[in-house]
Amino acid sequence: MASAEDPLGEVDLLVAGDETVGVPAKSDLDDKINEQFAGAVVRKDLVKTVRGNAVVPSYVLEYLLGQYAASDDEATIQAGIDSVRKILATHYVNRNEHMLVKSEIRRKGRHRVIDKVTVTLNEKNDVHEAEFENLQVKGVIIDDITVKQNPKLLVGGVWCICEIEYFHSDDQRVVPWILASLKPIQVAGVDIDHFYEARRGFTTEEWIDLLMQSIGLNPEQFNDRGKLIALTRLIPFVERNYNVVELGPKGTGKSHIFSEFSPNGILISGGEVTVAKLFVNNASGRIGLVGYWDCVAFDEFAANRRADQNLVNVMKNYLANKSFSRGTSIYGAEASMAFIGNTTHTVPYMLKNSDLFDELPDAYRDPAWLDRIHHYIPGWEVAPIRSEMFSSGYGFVVDYLAEILRAKRVEDFSDRYQEHFTLDNSLSTRDQDGVRKTFSGLMKLVHPTGEANEEEIRTLLEFAIEGRKRVKDSILRIDATMRDSPVHFRYADNQGDWHEVGTLEESQYPQLYRRDWDAEAAGGETVAEDLSVDGNVANPLPSTAEQTVVAPVAPVLTEGHRDFRAGQKGVSYATLILPYVRGASTITITDPYIRMPHQGRNLADLLSLLATAKDDADEIDVVLVTAEEAKPEYKQGQLLMLKAIKDASDAAGVRLAVRFEDSLHDRRIEASNGWRIDLGKGLDIWQRPSDNPFDFGRSRQEFRLIASAFSVHYVKVSTTSAETS
Repeated sequence: MASAEDPLGEVDLLVAGDETVGVPAKSDLDDKINEQFAGAVVRKDLVKTVRGNAVVPSYVLEYLLGQYAASDDEATIQAGIDSVRKILATHYVNRNEHMLVKSEIRRKGRHRVIDKVTVTLNEKNDVHEAEFENLQVKGVIIDDITVKQNPKLLVGGVWCICEIEYFHSDDQRVVPWILASLKPIQVAGVDIDHFYEARRGFTTEEWIDLLMQSIGLNPEQFNDRGKLIALTRLIPFVERNYNVVELGPKGTGKSHIFSEFSPNGILISGGEVTVAKLFVNNASGRIGLVGYWDCVAFDEFAANRRADQNLVNVMKNYLANKSFSRGTSIYGAEASMAFIGNTTHTVPYMLKNSDLFDELPDAYRDPAWLDRIHHYIPGWEVAPIRSEMFSSGYGFVVDYLAEILRAKRVEDFSDRYQEHFTLDNSLSTRDQDGVRKTFSGLMKLVHPTGEANEEEIRTLLEFAIEGRKRVKDSILRIDATMRDSPVHFRYADNQGDWHEVGTLEESQYPQLYRRDWDAEAAGGETVAEDLSVDGNVANPLPSTAEQTVVAPVAPVLTEGHRDFRAGQKGVSYATLILPYVRGASTITITDPYIRMPHQGRNLADLLSLLATAKDDADEIDVVLVTAEEAKPEYKQGQLLMLKAIKDASDAAGVRLAVRFEDSLHDRRIEASNGWRIDLGKGLDIWQRPSDNPFDFGRSRQEFRLIASAFSVHYVKVSTTSAETS
């Protein structure tokens, strides 16, 4: 463990405030993390604590925290926080205080700074020159050996700890700043064998939660599918030449991983990309970003409406062949590419009017370019970032994890599924490459030793297939000529059974998803459709003015079950429950988890729906059978909440009675009209809406995201037995 002394030199500035950091309760997982990875993990909430007004990536702060606060001992953590604060106060250069720091260097003659350094070659004088971003100093001579050891200084710049000297000269052509030393902020090396051995001490679920905490996210706020989506953003760092697209709403953290997570990746604006910057400068012969970074991410990619066709062509060849040609030379590189953008339309709108690449510039909606994309991350399934979604638990120092992922790039896990599963032969070579590379990346992240059971492999394989299918189906919308050869995104197990894999939006909006295909089958005619709130087609609309006078048709109630997937929208009690309990005079709701405020809100929503649907002169008796909160400190809150719900419900003619029972397992609704609804997850089926007080999901259930997959079974029982129960 590092001492609490400042490794950057003598500290002579005071830090304002001496407040201590609140201590979150440690979980069993946190204890295991500290036991297995002592010295390589840090409490994730500390980054925000020490950041202050330092505008630096998280990996810079975690590098410093890793020197002092990589411990679970609170006294050591507090001492480490104080040291990091002092280091930042003394050595970090605020851009608006650059003149003060320059004066300090002049006064002392030598001073250490933390700043982003970029190097250029002065061809006229045949020397390399460093530029300090926040210090606003340029033309500082840097020796060739340092540049050779740190080539990223030449492309994009690197955050460094530098010692700068000042020596004034009467020659105005001489820069007075002298670079005495430079040390990039990054981990020197990692013990990969210890990493593998420690991984075996975690279950798959624990390991995924550790990775989530390592990238700063609270795993308790994400379902299994949400965790896989978040981890997919890491694949470009662990898989060579991996191409991924993520389009979705603003505020979902799409660019966070690429800007804050790793010193091995760079995030650039999509509008600032040129062939010379990205690939090679013909004039100087210097290789661009792809030659030095593990991952090049393009932010606001969808907003770049004026794409350079030459850049598109060069990029197209690189995405497919890992090489590019400029002039008479052919170059190769291993950088992965991530294309990030915001969507302005909803998924059903895009499916009805265009495709899921609708937001991309026209030059990039070329089917040949899109066919190079290995995976499409459905950004619309990611909830907007809220404060409780950030982790306060322990995770890897991000620089440590970044070096692990870099070491794993040389490995190939793309065939690890073949012991259990076989892909359909109708998949093209590029389809299979997309599936295999995504699967390989997820395996390296979740099962870095390559050891996984059949079901764990199945989960990752299906997710990889789905992401590639989303790409291919959009291409088929853009280029109808590619539909001539049927493609089946499915796999077979060792028993010879085939398993179809679909996208979530395909099951949620089936008529819209296959609109073009169905129109072709019908001879080119399309049919207008009215979507019910859960995404299923209700009744076809006439194509004439009769639309305005068509009477609603009562739904036909049938026995059976309905399956819902994590991340799905358009689900509400109005379609899920109400049709089956309408007209009942007595309803029994059995759900053991009506304890938390959001669970009480769900119950109140259902009761208010019943009150709205009944005749004003009728009354309905509702019995809630639930479990009593076991923790004394929360029991009073549960009772007060249920009392408040009862008061509101009784006043609306829905008389609520609550009965507590122990050892409840079933979650169902039984109505006196003869229907029973078996609820796989009870009433609590949605993710929490965002912090936005005007988020439609707060008042309308169909705008909320389903938290995790569940099934609902509808069973018709005799009216007599229903009344008796």
